[in-house]
Amino acid sequence: MATRAAALEPAVAGVQASSHWRTRTVAVVLLLAIGGYFWGVSRYPALYKKYSAGTQVKVTGAITFGTVLPVTAGMPLGQRVWRTSINWLQANEIGMTFGFFFGAAALTVLATMPRRRTGNAYVNSLLGAAVGMPLGVCANCVAPIGRGLYASGMSAESTLAAMFSSPTLNVVVLAMAFALFPLPIVGLKLATMLVMIFVFAPMVGARKGAMQGAVECAIEVPASSTWSQALGTTAKSYAKSFWYVARVGLPLMVLAAVLGALAVEMIPQSGLHAPATIGGILLVALAGTFLPVPMAFDVVIAYVAMSRGVALPYVVTILCTLGIYSVYSFLVVGKTISWRIAAAAGGAVAALGMLAGVAAMGLG
Repeated sequence: MATRAAALEPAVAGVQASSHWRTRTVAVVLLLAIGGYFWGVSRYPALYKKYSAGTQVKVTGAITFGTVLPVTAGMPLGQRVWRTSINWLQANEIGMTFGFFFGAAALTVLATMPRRRTGNAYVNSLLGAAVGMPLGVCANCVAPIGRGLYASGMSAESTLAAMFSSPTLNVVVLAMAFALFPLPIVGLKLATMLVMIFVFAPMVGARKGAMQGAVECAIEVPASSTWSQALGTTAKSYAKSFWYVARVGLPLMVLAAVLGALAVEMIPQSGLHAPATIGGILLVALAGTFLPVPMAFDVVIAYVAMSRGVALPYVVTILCTLGIYSVYSFLVVGKTISWRIAAAAGGAVAALGMLAGVAAMGLG
């Protein structure tokens, strides 16, 4: 069915291109305006600031770089969870805002295009990785964008590849990793990320495509014959797109904040200072896959752990699992694509992180 749908797309390409070009132009301008403002004013200046800080970068929160509400070990668990949740929501405020607005804009733009996937799962994954790399948002903030991409009719493998590449293959984050860690450690991280993007994503996406076929676009964009109609059409389509992305993403964001805060406040961190064991690596891998952390937090916290004498296998496991996926990614992927795929993605990240940690035993 997926092959048949892909074969039929060129037949309507000419009609859609002639009827939607004005709306598409307005939507692309909107998309670039949202992206340009976020990237130029917020995201890349913030990332460059962390890169420039180098080994002096500060981490004061449990799952955030900073805090608005102090959290101390002497507080009751409920109070610590509540405060950590607020700190997480505040830390992700700008990134999540961008994720919702940009995800809606991406859905609006792609809804005007006749082709949103190819018949090759590996090409689709490469396309998704190319989309995700410059986004500059963490595994949490990219989730609403992924929902918008998939709702437009992009393949599951493109969506997953974009979500995996945004927090891990960003040029500034990679530069930070190369600056703070020896090459073999960075190599292990890159290997796990590339397996997720170019092995896991195509494999899962191809299987889902064969079983289900192409996904229809979640919104319909009417044809526009004048520029004024194109403006009105784009505004209405964008409002529908935003509601589609936000009605699932916003409630799950609050849930993820609470779950992430509860997990990090309950996980005993003293075990990291013990000698590395297979069981310990497994637990670190599971925790790293679950916790929702901001952009580049994985690189920074892994470096802090290494500088404080944490065993290298644990450091590598943190570096390879923390940041590429999270409980929020799991919830959004499950609600948008498939709960089975969401669980498989989490399992794959944890398994690859564990393998990288075991491999690091030979580096120490």
